[in-house]
Amino acid sequence: MQQIIETIIYDYSYFSLYGLTFVYFLFLYFVLAPLFLSVCKLLNKKGILHKIINKKVKRKQLIFEIKHSFKSIVIFGFSVLPIIYLIRIGKITLLPDTFLNIIIGIVVLTVWNEIHFFVVHRIMHLPFFMKRVHFVHHQSRVPTVWSVYSFHWFEAFLLSTVPLTIMPFVPFSIIAVFLYPLASILLNYAGHCNYRFGDGYGNSWKLFGTFHNEHHSRGRDNYGFASNALDKFYQRYIKKH
Repeated sequence: MQQIIETIIYDYSYFSLYGLTFVYFLFLYFVLAPLFLSVCKLLNKKGILHKIINKKVKRKQLIFEIKHSFKSIVIFGFSVLPIIYLIRIGKITLLPDTFLNIIIGIVVLTVWNEIHFFVVHRIMHLPFFMKRVHFVHHQSRVPTVWSVYSFHWFEAFLLSTVPLTIMPFVPFSIIAVFLYPLASILLNYAGHCNYRFGDGYGNSWKLFGTFHNEHHSRGRDNYGFASNALDKFYQRYIKKH
């Protein structure tokens, strides 16, 4: 396995690397989205999940989301290229692919993604970017699993830089980097599936990304990715000052 990974990193052309990354994100979106939605519907029938907005989404919205998500996946395909380049010239160090390194790497990347996403998302809600860029994502007033990658190309580019903005400074297992988009999109589906835990009352059901579901309908608050921790920090320590 290690030899295969090293061959891909050091011997494959950048064109091939782009193709592999593009297909990987296609799989994460077009295969996992319907599976995730099916699980949500099953848990809803069992009373474990509760639908947030009980409104049927129009086919026009779904087509819009899939079209823009495909454009985002085209952008995401390029995200691996600067990382591989920096690995090849020795500017990025890779850790051994031990179980511990993989788990810690996924956790660190997920935490970093929370910070990265919050900053980018706050910027996207500035009037200039909201009107010209972020409005694409907010066309999904009722979020769906198909809206997870529905971005303007510029926002897709910014969000694709999560690994690139930390890997030159923190070493990771390459398998952790490979598995991070899987962990990320599962949280992303939770944040857009329009379902939440329990009967919908109180805060106990707001888990695993479900805060973001409300952001789409309200257009404000809950700027975080999988939690509202940074929202609370911003409100308490930054906005007041």
